[in-house]
Amino acid sequence: MPSTGAHSDPEWTVPADGDVWSHTTVETNGVELHAVIAGPADGELVVLLHGFPEFWYAWRHQIPALAAAGYRVVAPDMRGYNHSEKPGGVAAYDIDELVSDVVGLVRAFGRESAHVVGHDWGGVVAWQTAIDRPSVVDRLGVLNAPHPTAYERLLRRSPAQLRKSWYALYVQLPWLPECSLAWDDYALLDHALGEGTVHPDAFTRTDIRRYKTALAQPGARTAALNYYRALFRRNARRTLTRGGVGDQPVRVPTLLVWGEQDDALDVRLSEGLEEWVSDLRVERLPDASHWVQFDAPDRVTEELLAHLGSDAGGTRSDGVPDSV
Repeated sequence: MPSTGAHSDPEWTVPADGDVWSHTTVETNGVELHAVIAGPADGELVVLLHGFPEFWYAWRHQIPALAAAGYRVVAPDMRGYNHSEKPGGVAAYDIDELVSDVVGLVRAFGRESAHVVGHDWGGVVAWQTAIDRPSVVDRLGVLNAPHPTAYERLLRRSPAQLRKSWYALYVQLPWLPECSLAWDDYALLDHALGEGTVHPDAFTRTDIRRYKTALAQPGARTAALNYYRALFRRNARRTLTRGGVGDQPVRVPTLLVWGEQDDALDVRLSEGLEEWVSDLRVERLPDASHWVQFDAPDRVTEELLAHLGSDAGGTRSDGVPDSV
């Protein structure tokens, strides 16, 4: 079970807010994850998965509202990030391990299933969890993260998306990407968060400073980049042995929120997904960037609450089994 109170507030990147959230640590899939929890202990479980190069704080605008609506909210630092354990080696960040982390997290809170919501890399993991372990996912929410089959298809068809994805190739290099991240007091974060949003004040100076502190944790830069390295190797193997990632159907109710001003992901990745996602609602936000929950925090919260609350009790009754 999760443990609380193991550390004093000054050790945390963001101090606990006793009225809203508290810190905990969770053992899952052989690693210890730090997480923030909020809301009533008996509420329906909502797991919020952050992206690159973030940490649980990516959900700071959504956590209070979800908790106030009666949900039990768990927002972990994903493995390798901020205060969570950072296992060595690229293989430790394979998508199968990340999915197992989510499953173990749900189990650690005494549940068989949960609503799973992810942004960016957290969205990649959320998609894959719904694909591989559908019985664990009640409802799926994804923010600016592509379905794996849709992404592969667009990369093959669109030079524009291939150019936007150049960084995924660059980070396959050893050590140089780590240096780039840390260069000039993590100036890349100033650029990505300070200039990469539609609304210039979407991230405050305090927000950006906290992101820098999280990424400066020992081992965090390499761990974060290993997500890309592991996925590249996995997809390369699948391309060689299977011709690609294959069709990957999602059979749980799904909400996709897409900020259209995304510098890294083409808006076409939010189109035509019904081929793989049978129960899908897409909300495109013209005035939001990749950092959609910061550019449009109230709208994102509104859409999530509507999606999660649209099924009384929040648990599917179709008995969808896990894929084998």
